Amino acid sequence: MTRIRAAVAHEFNAPLVIEEVELRAPAAGEVEVTIEACAICHSDISYAEGAWGGALPAVYGHEAAGRISALGEGVTGYQLGDTVLVTLLRACGQCAPCVTGHPAICATSSGAEGPLSLPGGGALAQGLDCGAFAERVVVDRSQIAPIPADMPMEAACLLSCGVITGVGAVVNTGGVRPGQNVVVIGAGGVGLNAIQGARLAGAARIIAVDMTEEKLQAAREFGATDGILASEAKPWSIARKMTGGRGADAVFVTVGAIPAYDVATRYLGMGGRMVMVGMPHSGQKSSYEPVIVAATGQALVGSLMGDTVLARDIPWMVDLYQQGRLKLDELISGRWRLDQINEAIADTKSGAARRNVILF
Repeated sequence: MTRIRAAVAHEFNAPLVIEEVELRAPAAGEVEVTIEACAICHSDISYAEGAWGGALPAVYGHEAAGRISALGEGVTGYQLGDTVLVTLLRACGQCAPCVTGHPAICATSSGAEGPLSLPGGGALAQGLDCGAFAERVVVDRSQIAPIPADMPMEAACLLSCGVITGVGAVVNTGGVRPGQNVVVIGAGGVGLNAIQGARLAGAARIIAVDMTEEKLQAAREFGATDGILASEAKPWSIARKMTGGRGADAVFVTVGAIPAYDVATRYLGMGGRMVMVGMPHSGQKSSYEPVIVAATGQALVGSLMGDTVLARDIPWMVDLYQQGRLKLDELISGRWRLDQINEAIADTKSGAARRNVILF
């Protein structure tokens, strides 16, 4: 066992506690990564608030990057010191979703005890199969992907969740093609990446919808052609005029807000698709008129982690970043120490941050 510092949630909706915990060595097929940067995702916050249940005490954090510090038996293709990102995407490679190219929805549970424990042997859950609000993690080999040694860790860690979720929702799940019209509801961290994805996919119109002019300005910096305040009486009518009456070919809901889901289909044109990215709390419900969806040939589809395949998607996103075509550095709002994590979470919850990053 190795003693490490971690931010531990002992009760829901309470400040995290920085303390020493124990991390076991990697077993067969696992790797240990010494974390250098971990961004704060709204999913971490939702879990820490008890929005989706889960066991306590727990260590959350899943948008991370660092260096391999130990290898379990049978792990090939990596060496000690290799720079990698760490993600919650854990895939068996053998179930139906995995073999059909959708490892993000792998149907196989690990079924094993996590690598973390409290001093003295008390149970400690590894949140989102990562537990990266900590100095080190032990994860399955499928949860890492190589990154260039000279790539800034604070930028690389963003590829672990926020970027692949937004870009992937557009490119992989939404299948946006050149010349199509796109609406992105929510211009936060994931929304800005959905906007980047639409720009990279060649969308004709990329319309951002958010509550503040500041967020809409940020959306334009990342590639939005137009912005609409969600507080307008009928923002979907404005969007339809912007597209010459055609409406959106795809609308991406990147916030977990029920009001956003309630109106999302109104932006769609004939045959359009609404892609659900943001995750409301468990038990919350939205409503639609099925007859409209059916009569207009529209589709509603969920997107988990941008339907990402790490080996396929990370290399080209890294390449785009190195070319200056994928914005990562511009996503970082603040840099914090581990002992400042509660302040960083509060700043993230305020809505002001694109992404806050904990640096180790």
